[in-house]
Amino acid sequence: MKTLITLVLLCIVVFFLSSSFEHSSEDNAYVKLYSKEIVQLKDQLQSLKTTIETTDEVDYNDQVLANIYSTRKLLKATDFWLRYLSPLAYKKINAPLPVEWEVEVFEKYEVPYKREGAGLTLAETYLQEQDGNISIPELSKLIEESIENIAPYFADSVYPSVLDYHHFFLANRLYLLNLAAIYTTGFECPNPENILPELKVMLHATNNIYEAYNASYPTYSIIPAYLELYQQAIKFVDDQPQDIEHFDHFNFIKNYINPLFGLNQQMIKLYKIKSNNFNDYALNDNVNSIFDKQLYQGQSTKGVFASVKDKAVLEEIKQIGKTLFFDPILSGNNKRSCASCHAPDQFFTDTIMTTHLNFNEIDNLPRNTPTLINSIYNHLLMADGKHFNLQSQAKGVMLDSTEMGSKNEELINKVMSCKTYKKAFQKFNDHTYTNQEISIVHIASALSLFLSDLSQYNAPFDLAMNGEQLLSDQAIEGFNLFMQKAQCATCHFVPQFNGVKPPYIGSEFEVLGVPSDKSFSALSEDIGRYKVHPVEEMHHAFRTSTVRNVMHTQPYMHNGVFTTIDEVIDFYNNGGGIGNGLDVPNQTLPSDSLNLSDHEKQVLKAFLASLTENIDTISSPTALPVSSKKELNDRVIGGLY
Repeated sequence: MKTLITLVLLCIVVFFLSSSFEHSSEDNAYVKLYSKEIVQLKDQLQSLKTTIETTDEVDYNDQVLANIYSTRKLLKATDFWLRYLSPLAYKKINAPLPVEWEVEVFEKYEVPYKREGAGLTLAETYLQEQDGNISIPELSKLIEESIENIAPYFADSVYPSVLDYHHFFLANRLYLLNLAAIYTTGFECPNPENILPELKVMLHATNNIYEAYNASYPTYSIIPAYLELYQQAIKFVDDQPQDIEHFDHFNFIKNYINPLFGLNQQMIKLYKIKSNNFNDYALNDNVNSIFDKQLYQGQSTKGVFASVKDKAVLEEIKQIGKTLFFDPILSGNNKRSCASCHAPDQFFTDTIMTTHLNFNEIDNLPRNTPTLINSIYNHLLMADGKHFNLQSQAKGVMLDSTEMGSKNEELINKVMSCKTYKKAFQKFNDHTYTNQEISIVHIASALSLFLSDLSQYNAPFDLAMNGEQLLSDQAIEGFNLFMQKAQCATCHFVPQFNGVKPPYIGSEFEVLGVPSDKSFSALSEDIGRYKVHPVEEMHHAFRTSTVRNVMHTQPYMHNGVFTTIDEVIDFYNNGGGIGNGLDVPNQTLPSDSLNLSDHEKQVLKAFLASLTENIDTISSPTALPVSSKKELNDRVIGGLY
């Protein structure tokens, strides 16, 4: 009897909960707007498909493109929801690439899977780039997939989220990040003439979303300061010149989007917003600026010491990591340290040699030494994305026969032969949950914790964006060029200016057509990402690195082929490998000339110089730990080569 009563009560509760849900769906202005806009987009996509399949050959391209442009505006009116609620469905509605293999942070230990794109951007691109040579069935299929992928937005796994005020502020955060990083760059808008019109549609449509939300959730309403600033942002864009090349990206982000982001972050904390969406995996709720170095982090810097919370112990681990960084004991011949290639006085890279010496002291390594600064903001490491984490990278370098030439067991024995190291690691291990035998992972983790501090410095550009100092007119002009005409920002995304775009959960790779020499006699033989992930799209693909500190990290490209930043700018300006006469069938970089003037090249350099971070001088240790093995005690701080 007691069980029966419990069951009846449970049914009553479920009935009232379901009734409440239905009632809130019907009366909720925010949810009604969502349903209306998504259905309208679906209908417009269906209309586009009909246009593609029934329009006469005369003016076919023009009519189809006109319909695509109309559909894109409806897409932008709903982008606030679509991109956050179901990113994979969004790639079928408006993918910028036909195929993507990028590995998100939560997929790091899985084999990348093929994600084929579809939708408006690809349809428009194919019509323009192939002069209409794409077949009607192929074009229709791209839009048919878009129509099919409207369904997930009404699925049981997604639709209830729209009723959740938690979802609203998290979706709004992603919207603001994309306003700063991609919406004004042409990243997924093939026709530059449409970037500003689409931006205006998006801003006004999202304002309607705000109004509907506030009417539906007064307890968790958008604060007046946010709404007032957002209106000012709309006016700023409405008053801008109609030519996107003259759009003031700098002041748009600095005076409007970044402060709006800070206010949204305040509301996330005020309303105790929680997330169960992988879009928020890497983002930090506790920062109030897009240009805070803690906005996101791609790497766990603690490694095996992840459970250590004591700041004093963490500082001790860092100091041991620093000593190890300069200690050639980590190499097979005790003559080479991490600092040998990653020189602290050269922004932790090698600015002297095109590629550093091989471990054998005769040959050269095939790739240029990457800077270690800001490495924590990449989800995949090395030029080919071979390593998933800093500890794996450090271990790989130490054991690589061409780099440091160590052997695992021998390396551990040498390190533990030093009383200072042995005592320290035994102490550190007591603070971990596992308390496992000291291994190379402990050494790599101490190194990565030391390296984490190298990524916390700001550049003048960051300080300017945060209102802490002024930036020169030349640097501002250069940033605006970077974001638009120079097309840099379609690969190097705000705020780290690397290949990690909002919501900062994956690393992108590009095929640039890097030559083997400055005369462009041949394409570099390095197959890049293909060696790690052998698929056609990854042939000669390399991870997009940051341009922070780029004025001090020459030589450039994976093989160090360019020695000056002017050569790099000319390479891009001419259209990469194809533009310079090389055969690169899968090049992802546009091959048309950017037509940058000498003045534009100079101001672009002024902006890049503003990304030079104010990094503290890292001094080497005054002595290395003494080993019980006498033959190890003639080690030279920093190594010999």
